[in-house]
Amino acid sequence: MDIVSRSKIRPEPNLEISPVKEEDTGRFTCKADGTVQEHTLLVVSVSASPSTNLQVGQEATLGCQVKVKDPNFRVAVEWKKPGGALHAEDTVDLKPVADSDAGTWTCTLTYEGETYSQSLDIKVSAPAPATTAPDNPQSSKEKNIPKPTGKNHTTDRKSGNAELLLLGLHWWVWLAVGIGGLVVILLTVFVIVLCKRNRERKKKLQRMKSTEQPLKPKKYCQCDRQAAAAKPQQGRRREKPSALLLQPC
Repeated sequence: MDIVSRSKIRPEPNLEISPVKEEDTGRFTCKADGTVQEHTLLVVSVSASPSTNLQVGQEATLGCQVKVKDPNFRVAVEWKKPGGALHAEDTVDLKPVADSDAGTWTCTLTYEGETYSQSLDIKVSAPAPATTAPDNPQSSKEKNIPKPTGKNHTTDRKSGNAELLLLGLHWWVWLAVGIGGLVVILLTVFVIVLCKRNRERKKKLQRMKSTEQPLKPKKYCQCDRQAAAAKPQQGRRREKPSALLLQPC
């Protein structure tokens, strides 16, 4: 076992264990000259949380633990304050820590009519004064400057006055871009409307011209041709005048 390497008989017949660990607690039997003696080893540990160096107004807990393997084994434990006051329990809560808590706290336990003790030194110091930064009028002005709602925004301090930047550009650049874009949109709409009007006007003029054009009558001309030779008449018949042939010119 590990306890064997940490145990020595010095001087006889005393058993020395160094260093003592919590798992060393239990019963030890000594056999010598035909006699048997039993001894119970209790391991006591004291602690302070968060540490033994505390500040006034802080909260801390002092603990005194006794390691026993036998669950039916009972040991009376109490704390003694530096001023002499007793706390009949194994845990003391300091809420809050006061100047009177500084000093040596003693954990005492009683077993089989004998009293054993373990001490713990507690140091208490005054809290450090809170340092306040001097008022800077320039910083107060900067606090009142509204920040843009965009995720990416920086501050340009080269000109002396803090100018807000959005995506790396000044606000007036964004304003100029917005106005320019609006002008381009208006011009585009104006050109589209003007072209549409011109088309409608041309169609209207063409319709008016087609309705106002009068129908021109066809001109005919008389052609000079020799009349066909008259057929010989049988008997006396009334001669009809020869017809004139008209052809369109």
